[in-house]
Amino acid sequence: MRKVKLQLLVLLFFLLPISGSAFDVGDVESFNIESSYEAKNQNEVSAVLVKISNELLFYIDQDWWESLDQENQERVGSIIYDLGVEFENHIYPKMTSTFGKEPVHTVDKSGRTTVIFHNMARGVGGYFNSGDQYSVYQNTRSNERNMIYISTSYLESPFLPGFLAHEFMHLITFNQKERRHKVVEEVWLNEARAEYIPTFLGYENNNDNLERRMNSFLKDPNTSLTEWEGGEKNYGVINMFTHYLVDHYGVEILIDSLFSKNVGIKSINDALKKNGYSETFADIFTDWTIAIVLNDCNYGDKYCYLNPKFEGLKVLPDIRDIPSTHSSSFSQRVPTKNWLGRWYKIVGGKDDLVFEFDGESGLNYQVPYILCDYKDKCIIDFIELDENNNGKIVIEGFNDYSEFIFIPSLQSKIAGFNGKEKEYYFSYKIATDSVAEKEKYREFLLNEIRKLQAEIERLQSQNVCRIEQNLSVGSSGESVVCLQEFLKKEGSDIYPEGLVTGIFFNLTKNAVIRFQEKYASEILAPLGLTNGTGFVGSATRAKINSMIR
Repeated sequence: MRKVKLQLLVLLFFLLPISGSAFDVGDVESFNIESSYEAKNQNEVSAVLVKISNELLFYIDQDWWESLDQENQERVGSIIYDLGVEFENHIYPKMTSTFGKEPVHTVDKSGRTTVIFHNMARGVGGYFNSGDQYSVYQNTRSNERNMIYISTSYLESPFLPGFLAHEFMHLITFNQKERRHKVVEEVWLNEARAEYIPTFLGYENNNDNLERRMNSFLKDPNTSLTEWEGGEKNYGVINMFTHYLVDHYGVEILIDSLFSKNVGIKSINDALKKNGYSETFADIFTDWTIAIVLNDCNYGDKYCYLNPKFEGLKVLPDIRDIPSTHSSSFSQRVPTKNWLGRWYKIVGGKDDLVFEFDGESGLNYQVPYILCDYKDKCIIDFIELDENNNGKIVIEGFNDYSEFIFIPSLQSKIAGFNGKEKEYYFSYKIATDSVAEKEKYREFLLNEIRKLQAEIERLQSQNVCRIEQNLSVGSSGESVVCLQEFLKKEGSDIYPEGLVTGIFFNLTKNAVIRFQEKYASEILAPLGLTNGTGFVGSATRAKINSMIR
């Protein structure tokens, strides 16, 4: 890195004399920066050191700094001074005592974190580059120090302390995951912890950053929680879910998942188990998809936000209005991704509502639904899916209900999230039936059943044998075959030998005796007998023929 001296204007109010320091206020150094985040796509910037504190080195883009007159330099210097005090008195001690320390750099031995302010692209507040944690021999563009990058556009923003804390959380995460456990945290969870930090530090009480994230979510709620693309919609969904998670299960879930040797969903499940919860990440995600549209604690705490700042927050479902004047149907094939919520509201219609869901086989879908009447009384339930991910429910008298909301989500993948995710599909169908049409269809089905029953009886009369004559020892022919087949089907208790010869001998006679005595009340008693005779007369034939049918 290039180091030169720059004569600063008088800013004595934030100079901090440090004996033996390798850094001096006014030093100018060249830093590698991310061109994709820089306003003019530059990959290098010269920056002047404007403040040194016990924990931080503050640098500002030299060109930007020198474009300010003395009054504005003093104003910016005062902002940075206050930021340094806030970091050392509040941000640093609270974060490190909870989440652990930042890394001890293997090259830079200053014991400080460098914060550089430079021009960034619109919408970019700041970033952390893990490549700076390595030497230039391992990463040629490394700045070889603990670094945080913040946009000069936010120097006067009330979000500034939160931005600094957000990026510092990434630095801590690198230490806990990559240095300690040799694993790389999945981006979505890395960002989730960092997004919660302003609330953790109490900053959400003083600015509208949280409201900004709410608006980002409500603008584009159908966003995968785990597919990270770095857009406003990603920060929106991450923020809404993480606040719900901590609302119900405590900040310990973020802490213990950070300390886990696993990453992503598995680390959250580790933390839930460690803290004595039976719920899994999947359970919580499903509950959240319900809470974000219902948000009413009257149905249970898990179906609402507990933080009063989220009171009234409700996602707006896609509405499907079913005609109420006649029977109708509607179907749609919808793309989805893992851990992406979708919300659909069905209104209108008449009589019965039939809902069918069809997901791709081999995947794990969850389809909770909310059914509300006109008095705003709702029930929450789930559509049961079979092994092919097909499910169906019929809501009788749907005209008595104001709305039916269903919330399908795909929950198959639990690890390996890195950028764009694969799309999958599900389809659903909604149909309404009038009572008259339903009754007409019912009568049609009954007629079809009657036809089938008649055909079955016809076939049975053709193929089933009957014993039409008396049989005894010495008889032979088809009637004896029919008798022996019947006795054989009665089991070994009746005809253990099971021989079908067509000739009536003693083995067949003994089987007939056992059968007669088994049904003595119907065969023998009417004849005044108690013991079987082995003679197949009218009473025995009648019983056998009735059972053959």
